[in-house]
Amino acid sequence: MSSHALALGSARVGVGMRARGRRPGRDGGETPTRRGPWRLNAHAKDSKSRPSSTSGVFKDMANSRFAAVDDMDAHAHESETAEPVMRRRLKEVANYLGIELGKSTIKRFADGEIYVQIKESIRGSDVFIVQPTCPPTNDSLMELLVMIDACRRASCRSITTVIPYFGYARADRRTQGRESIAAKLVANLLTEAGATRVVLMDIHSLQTIGYYDIPVDHIQGEAVLLDYLTSKSFNPDEIVIVSPDVGGVPRARAFAKKLNDSPLAIIDKRRTGHNKAQVMNLIGDVDGKVAILVDDMIDTGGTLLAGAQLLRERGATEVYACATHAVFSPPAVERLSNAAFTEVIVTNSIPHTPERDFPQLTVLSVGNLLGETIWRVHNDYGLPSAATSVSGK
Repeated sequence: MSSHALALGSARVGVGMRARGRRPGRDGGETPTRRGPWRLNAHAKDSKSRPSSTSGVFKDMANSRFAAVDDMDAHAHESETAEPVMRRRLKEVANYLGIELGKSTIKRFADGEIYVQIKESIRGSDVFIVQPTCPPTNDSLMELLVMIDACRRASCRSITTVIPYFGYARADRRTQGRESIAAKLVANLLTEAGATRVVLMDIHSLQTIGYYDIPVDHIQGEAVLLDYLTSKSFNPDEIVIVSPDVGGVPRARAFAKKLNDSPLAIIDKRRTGHNKAQVMNLIGDVDGKVAILVDDMIDTGGTLLAGAQLLRERGATEVYACATHAVFSPPAVERLSNAAFTEVIVTNSIPHTPERDFPQLTVLSVGNLLGETIWRVHNDYGLPSAATSVSGK
């Protein structure tokens, strides 16, 4: 199964928008008016979407004219049915920006090699490539690298890679001798391929940002999760935010502060191996409370299931699990459909197949967050409030 790519290219004159009106810019000139104000639309569920192998290029000519393009080639048999769903996913960002999908071709040869061609001129343009390096991780990463190379050789002015989910993010340090630090290797590959800026979302460890020698922007999908939870109108006195491990305390503490300054509880655990964890103790009181587990990703679901069961044993009336990235490696679906969970809330940073759905699952869209981030990066404005900017060397 192939990966999912989208590229956005626009000359600075047009700034990736249709001519829908202008407002004063920072330098006294004019900058295009995007669709606004920024709305997360976090309540939009996306549990029906599935991965595909498709790519599109957004292109803005200097005179702000756009050519509507609808030429996306499937890469593999799986994508022949998934392509329309993935196209809607890509258009979600384009619609927020007020632009249309451009033209590109991505194919996979019989021997598995990837072919990329940008089918219109992007010379002198600022190009944004949006692609999560999610499973199949190696295919997704290679497709991204080939896309970057194609854009670089097409004489574009800059290439920003927007990576909603960054594969190999957990390989960010050595825990034993003679191990690879794959997160650093991937950073080197992206830079050498020709990327001039990287946008990451809820990276597993912030130290990964330091592996890049180019500017890095880090955005947080928690804005979408918080917006959804706020709409549920919980009694503020009944909520407890729970970190599933000690390492996630800073993330959970920040989340709790933004959600009515809720109290915090911590699950103390000790890992017994890769993708395995043993829950040891609960620090904090959840008796009679609504417990909300917060993490950056859900992989096999073992940590969250053990945590949810512990919270129920300690008196929690409801248990919610929130995470930006739904990796859902087997047997995650079986574990997360356990009755211990009231609801499992994730985003579509990784596309979902219907086979991975279960009754408690809610999938929220990050399309508007990505669209707003792209617009701000392109116009040199500050990032959305739920984001931080870090420059490389």
